[in-house]
Amino acid sequence: MLVQLNQEVFEHKIEMVELKKSYPLEKAKQKDILVKKLHERWTMVAGEGAVFLTLLVIGINMTRRAFRKEALLVRQQKNFLLSVTHEFKSPLAGIKLSLQTLRKYDLNAEKKEGLINRSLNETERIHNLIENALMAAQIEGHSIELQKEEFDLSELVKKIIADKSEVYHLTHEITSSIAENVTMTGDALAIGSMVLNLVENAEKYSPPNSKTHVELINRDRYIVIRVSDNGVGIPDEEKEYVFDMFYRVGNEEMRRTKGTGLGLYIVKNVAALHNGKVFVKDNTPQGTVFEVIFQK
Repeated sequence: MLVQLNQEVFEHKIEMVELKKSYPLEKAKQKDILVKKLHERWTMVAGEGAVFLTLLVIGINMTRRAFRKEALLVRQQKNFLLSVTHEFKSPLAGIKLSLQTLRKYDLNAEKKEGLINRSLNETERIHNLIENALMAAQIEGHSIELQKEEFDLSELVKKIIADKSEVYHLTHEITSSIAENVTMTGDALAIGSMVLNLVENAEKYSPPNSKTHVELINRDRYIVIRVSDNGVGIPDEEKEYVFDMFYRVGNEEMRRTKGTGLGLYIVKNVAALHNGKVFVKDNTPQGTVFEVIFQK
């Protein structure tokens, strides 16, 4: 409509120029001026139309991304609630069964010890779940406070491996290559939670009787923690999302592995709070390697 209106105005002005009693040269000059103005107005209209079209496309794209993000968040929250319900229900049922067995039957000392140890392991599982949820909430709310001090990283990693080996010894093997006397400045509890989540993540996504290898490497300028497994691996298109809060591959109703989607989120953020970076890559011949690198 603007183009058509400009054209009509231009034609009327040309008619007025023709009707004036002027010299032919002056008429030609006035016509040239009108033609130039008309082209400038067309350019202006086209430019404004392009701007509005660009803004419209940007708005549609932003709205689409917002809806997709909201849908993904709803799905992740649903998965988190389902997984948390299962994570609490399973160990509590195990603890209840052990206590009922101890109360009902007169067992020998060895069987009693086995039931008590199983209950303690399930209690530790619930404790770790709660700790992960609290830490993730603090990270998300930017309210986490780290107590940074120098500590022996070698001994911390060895203790975590020893504790988890005792729990997994019947179904999973943990091997290690730990450099001695490696120290770093940071929050030992947060770093311990990071290493624990990496080891537990390897166990969750590995078949029975498989191995997880934990390495602590001391280099001139870097400290490297590497956890390798022979599990199912992570598809390339999923690698950039595995560190997001609540993110887990697949649907919670169909998934058999344990977890809440908080472990790797904590790993990434704890590493970042200690000026470290996390990398994920494929293991050979199968599985996944997580590598955390801290600069000295």
